[in-house]
Amino acid sequence: MILSIESSCDDSSIAITEISTKKLIYHKKISQELEHSQYGGVVPELASRLHAEALPRILAECEPWFDRLKAIAVTNEPGLGVTLIEGVTMAKALSIALGIPLLPINHLKGHIYSLFIEKESVLPMTVLLVSGGHTQLIEVKSYTEMEMVATTMDDSYGESFDKVAKMMHLGYPGGPLIEKLALKGDGSRFSFTIPLWQSPLIAFSYSGLKNQVRLCVEANDPSAYADIAAAFQQTATEHLIQKLKKYFKSSPPKRFAIVGGASANLYLRSRIEAILAPYKASLYLSELSYCSDNAAMIGRAALEAYTLKLFSNFADISIHPRCKL
Repeated sequence: MILSIESSCDDSSIAITEISTKKLIYHKKISQELEHSQYGGVVPELASRLHAEALPRILAECEPWFDRLKAIAVTNEPGLGVTLIEGVTMAKALSIALGIPLLPINHLKGHIYSLFIEKESVLPMTVLLVSGGHTQLIEVKSYTEMEMVATTMDDSYGESFDKVAKMMHLGYPGGPLIEKLALKGDGSRFSFTIPLWQSPLIAFSYSGLKNQVRLCVEANDPSAYADIAAAFQQTATEHLIQKLKKYFKSSPPKRFAIVGGASANLYLRSRIEAILAPYKASLYLSELSYCSDNAAMIGRAALEAYTLKLFSNFADISIHPRCKL
């Protein structure tokens, strides 16, 4: 079995995955949403302290499987430096205590392999990764061969939802709150310019849209927030759709996946289903419970790393907060 640890942001999570069957033997996550909600976003130092409390509590429940562990996997990139170090420190301690090797795992690869928890992987495929920190279009051929097609030039899709929710004093995390509020609104009441709509670039940008929404929020009272939320969600998603359509002209999709915390947005899922239909492409989605950060996805990615023997020495594992793939 492989024990995996995830602490890249504000979710403390540990999982145990059986190597031969890919079965998820144990999985637990402790969210910090309540503690951070009063600030409208994640406070890194607070997140680090909460990881230091939560991770040992979860680990204590894993002791019955210690004698069957073959490796310790841990997210070491990308993420918040002060929270990544909590998981990496625990992983190093376990590696020494149990005398088993370490598997450093890229958090973004974890999101991609969330598609295959307790399943065989199905590759190659085109993947749209949308989360609070990332918006990326990736061609995934294998665990070690991934090509970045496009990324955000500033804010991410999920981050823009969080920031718009903060403007409206809705709380944190903002994605589900904006999606819920948008269901009550009329998206045609307000018109926002779609980012990069005239640009030939296949890239993403949300800072300009975020500023448009800020000015709109400031100019209206809370009775208009549902309509603003609906218009914002439509525009933010249309931006993704336009860029995907442009890419599909030269690279028609056969298998397409949406991963990351923001992939739980049902409006986004429905829009992408529609543009895939003409290509008869298969759409792959993670279970809703595995869209946000979790150790189960890190454990599934670790199975690939274990098979490829991508172990690291104790001294070689360091954190890389800004690393991509």
